[in-house]
Amino acid sequence: MAVRDSASRPTTRFALATLALATGLLCNTAQAQTQGAETLHAQIETRAKAVEKQLIAWRRDIHQHPELGNYETRTAKLVADQLRKLGMEVKTGVAKTGVVGVLKGGKPGPVVALRADMDALPVKERVDVPFASKAKGQYLGKEVDVMHACGHDTHVAILMATAEVLAGMKDQLPGTVKFIFQPAEESPADFEPNGSNTWGAKQMVSEGVLDNPKVDAIFGLHVSSGIESGKLGWRSGPSMAAADQFWIDVKGRQTHGARPWGGIDPIVVASQIVMGLQTIQSRQVNAMLEPSVITVGTIHGGNRMNIVPEKVEMMGTVRTYDEGMKKDIHARMKRTTEAIATSAGAEASFRVVELYNATINQPALTEKMAPTLQRVAGEGNWMITPKATASEDFSFYQEKVPGLFFNLGVTPKGQDVTKAPSNHSPEFYVDEPALINGVRALSSLTVDYMVMAQR
Repeated sequence: MAVRDSASRPTTRFALATLALATGLLCNTAQAQTQGAETLHAQIETRAKAVEKQLIAWRRDIHQHPELGNYETRTAKLVADQLRKLGMEVKTGVAKTGVVGVLKGGKPGPVVALRADMDALPVKERVDVPFASKAKGQYLGKEVDVMHACGHDTHVAILMATAEVLAGMKDQLPGTVKFIFQPAEESPADFEPNGSNTWGAKQMVSEGVLDNPKVDAIFGLHVSSGIESGKLGWRSGPSMAAADQFWIDVKGRQTHGARPWGGIDPIVVASQIVMGLQTIQSRQVNAMLEPSVITVGTIHGGNRMNIVPEKVEMMGTVRTYDEGMKKDIHARMKRTTEAIATSAGAEASFRVVELYNATINQPALTEKMAPTLQRVAGEGNWMITPKATASEDFSFYQEKVPGLFFNLGVTPKGQDVTKAPSNHSPEFYVDEPALINGVRALSSLTVDYMVMAQR
């Protein structure tokens, strides 16, 4: 009875009516936004199909004319000319050869950045296609063959096609898109640790690529030989490893190989250090926290079979996913190296340079955008990928703004992906029909992020 009496009061009736009106407006707004998104999705599908032929033509052209890190002048010009044709504000020469295009939508909203890397590798191509690379380049002072063995040619072509799709519907976009075409993801062709040249993403961030306008979220993709053609894969949190480079110099005392007791053998000491380093992962760090890898990739010492040399030099890589764990491993490596050398009467120095940080997909952003990737991929055509021990400089963007990095499969259907030539192989092959899914995914992530920001 009390409820009925109070509801009959004028003020209560007015409040209930206002609440009903507000609820109706919210429902109508949400319904309009959903319908608007569906309209944009339909446009993406239509425009992506229309640009597919050009997408493949761009990819083949770029593949046939690969360029090493910080020398992507031809590729950069191709990109810049196309973005200008689409009416964008274009800035060139960012981080040496990078290109940034800004597409302003017809409505206010967030700023979404999309990234593609442009550089190729010092690899001689062995894929039998009409557009195979015969290019040469200078790498660390030597002439080398050059190939897009990691698929960056596809990344550039996909983002150029995405720009075509989104530019065609810019008046309906509730926000701004920043297209980032970066150099030197694989490192500059003349890279020296502690030198002035660094990774393209790191340099672009330092030159303000995420500002003016300030980026709210960034998306990027990488083609993968380990996934079937057209499928999309991603994971939340750490997805690709941090990569560090280390150097170990062991100094002994030279002597005749027939009288090793007359000196201190740095080769034996170096061998003990290599084995000692392997106990760090297996016995010293918490294997339940995150995986890690320590690999000694080079070892040099001596020049004659019967001479114990004075010095051995080693170089290798460390891969980790957790920042604290990484620092701890570095400290343990230094301690292990120096202690083993001291025990033999030798001397050893340890030096490490942090190259890439771990690629970490922000969990909140990943959860928010996963339905978009699932919708684009289709039922049974997407997967949650395992952690990869490879590294990516996309991590430098993610340290500044929320980012999501995902994979696009390019190994032909029916082929065993575990036996397909991997990225960086001279036989790395791209199934081109898969590329359109990259365009659909990047375009849809952009639109959906913008629409959701309006709610």
